[in-house]
Amino acid sequence: QVQLVESGGALVQPGESLRLSCAASGNIASIYVMGWYRQAPGNQRELVATITSSGSTNYADSVKGRFNIYRNNDKRTVYLRMNSLKPEDTAVYYCNAQVPSTTYWGKGTLVTVSS
Repeated sequence: QVQLVESGGALVQPGESLRLSCAASGNIASIYVMGWYRQAPGNQRELVATITSSGSTNYADSVKGRFNIYRNNDKRTVYLRMNSLKPEDTAVYYCNAQVPSTTYWGKGTLVTVSS
């Protein structure tokens, strides 16, 4: 079992920055990919960024150059640094962890970008 707890969501203005955190606990040694997904009202959940156990990263085209995913050395916390935020980044952001044959999700944290 893996437990994921997100934090850091907030109301920010366009152009501002925000950092989300995802704290993992439980059987973290089995995790081979962690990531951030988001879901805006009326939309499907979509990939934002992922990081593998070896440190390889992947980003959605819509956030490349603006968002950065990274983690602590102990691999227990994964961060999403979001710069130059836009209104279309407004969504609930979910942390995700993949282990063999199972995917875990956090409960999400709300990011609202509005003037």
